[in-house]
Amino acid sequence: MASTISTQQPDFETIKARQRAMWGSGNYAVIASMIHYMSERLCEDLDLSAGQSVLDVATGSGNAAIAAARRGAEVTAIDYVQSLLDVAHLRAETEQLHIDFLLADAEDLPFEDGSFDIVTSVVGVMFAPNQAKAASELARVCKHGGTIAVANWTPDGSIGALLKTVSAFAPPPPGLFPPVRWGTREAMQEMLGDKADLHFEEYDFVFRFRTADEFAHIFIEKYGPTGRAHASLDADRQKEFFRALADLATEWNAATDGTIKIPSTYLVTTAIRHEA
Repeated sequence: MASTISTQQPDFETIKARQRAMWGSGNYAVIASMIHYMSERLCEDLDLSAGQSVLDVATGSGNAAIAAARRGAEVTAIDYVQSLLDVAHLRAETEQLHIDFLLADAEDLPFEDGSFDIVTSVVGVMFAPNQAKAASELARVCKHGGTIAVANWTPDGSIGALLKTVSAFAPPPPGLFPPVRWGTREAMQEMLGDKADLHFEEYDFVFRFRTADEFAHIFIEKYGPTGRAHASLDADRQKEFFRALADLATEWNAATDGTIKIPSTYLVTTAIRHEA
């Protein structure tokens, strides 16, 4: 995937501070609850064994961490938004699952080299602004012979189109790669190919709504990127943005019964860490 045209060095710390506020706004747990199946599928495909050490990076409200813990893994999960970790902890506590949740940055993981058998992230680490550093950290904390498994939205799927719409109304800081770069084989090979043997699979997750307007309302109210973009606009542009989101839902709709079903393609990259 082509890089951004700007050569300006981003201020990653300022960007991350803004991202923390963005993901802490709305109620991402509502969106995360819709896509929990992605994490269950990832962990099932990994064929996790009870007792394996698993790190879930950018866990959000805990989907992949909970899926791994349900399979008897010894799970640690990190995120840089405390309010999301609070929800994740409550969910795990309700299921009586032991998970160590830590407030930490995906670009600076507070663990020794080779600490975990499995390192996962489900549509989480893809939003780290310094992509190369985040990918390097995933590999660093994974044991040699261990597995890194990440699921990321693709640029040519419906969530890729959603994020492109957000960028059209609220442009990102200059110098950044788009998050959906993580959903391309080329970028994953570039970021992890010298450290691991990579395998790729594409899947579709289907979002389901009653109407296109409901889709637009929920994503504006609950999802940080769309909510913050909407809040940054004046009243006329907010109406345009809402209409653009509703039109996107209509364009991608695969339902034939009058409702909305939006297939959303994501790429699973499974990387077996090279032996020392």
